[in-house]
Amino acid sequence: MTVDTAPAAPVTTRPAPPPARRRRVRPGRLGVHAFLMAVSLAFLAPLLLAVYASLRPYDETSKYGYFSLPKHLSFDYYKQAFSDSGMTKYFVNTMIIAVPGVLVTLFLASFVAFAVSRLRLRGGIVLLMLFTAGNLLPQQVIVTPLYVLFNRIPLPYWMSDSMTMFDSYWAVILVHIGFQIGFCVFVLANFMRTLPQEILEAAIVDGAGVWTQYWRITLPLCRPALAALATLQFTWMYNDFLWALVFMSDGDKLPVTSALNNLRGQFFTDYNLLAAGSVIVALPTILVFLLLQRHFIAGLTLGSSKG
Repeated sequence: MTVDTAPAAPVTTRPAPPPARRRRVRPGRLGVHAFLMAVSLAFLAPLLLAVYASLRPYDETSKYGYFSLPKHLSFDYYKQAFSDSGMTKYFVNTMIIAVPGVLVTLFLASFVAFAVSRLRLRGGIVLLMLFTAGNLLPQQVIVTPLYVLFNRIPLPYWMSDSMTMFDSYWAVILVHIGFQIGFCVFVLANFMRTLPQEILEAAIVDGAGVWTQYWRITLPLCRPALAALATLQFTWMYNDFLWALVFMSDGDKLPVTSALNNLRGQFFTDYNLLAAGSVIVALPTILVFLLLQRHFIAGLTLGSSKG
């Protein structure tokens, strides 16, 4: 009895991959990274110094200097700054101004940008130029005309205690919207021009109206740009103090930036306490940036690559 055995298939071995070559680090790249690190430290130095000073007692820094090694660190100044300045009330005032201001600005700007860039609107380029030119006007130039105008615009009592636009949140919100909408229109219009026109053409074939094209098709595609603008707008409106100081006479309506004035004494100012208050005031803007960081960076890098 014979058993036929087929010849075994030859075993082929794949050649081992060549060892990975180390990428040479160019001196120019090292120089760029060193420059970026130096610039980052230069921008962070004031904030780091404020945090460092807020953790030290004033007697220690006045004796040894702000750049000396610490002997005692604590969060006592943060508790004192939050309680002495009444920041809770001022934080609420700032949210009343900043949150509606950001939402209304982005809504109006996105609607105008959609009309200018996506619809065949006659004179759209001229309209875009007018909105952009509005940013070139110095804000301080119209402080006096706006002050006179807001004192003459009547409002019902439930909208303003003063019965006028002056000394109300409406005045500050409208000023922020008026000055920031031009920049947002310019950014969103240029972003919407990069969106494929075929998307809207397909929606029109399916019977979508103008509102559907804007709200359900175009606006979701603009999420990175809207997030980046929301971060910038909230930071600008949150940190502003000029318009509230001009258009509000009631100290209980002022934003949180005014709370720092409550930490200044008449004859003596504890700058370590003031530094703690400044850090507390800056925390909401840092929190907003951290929450929208991914969308903010995506909005900044739009158009940097193709494909």
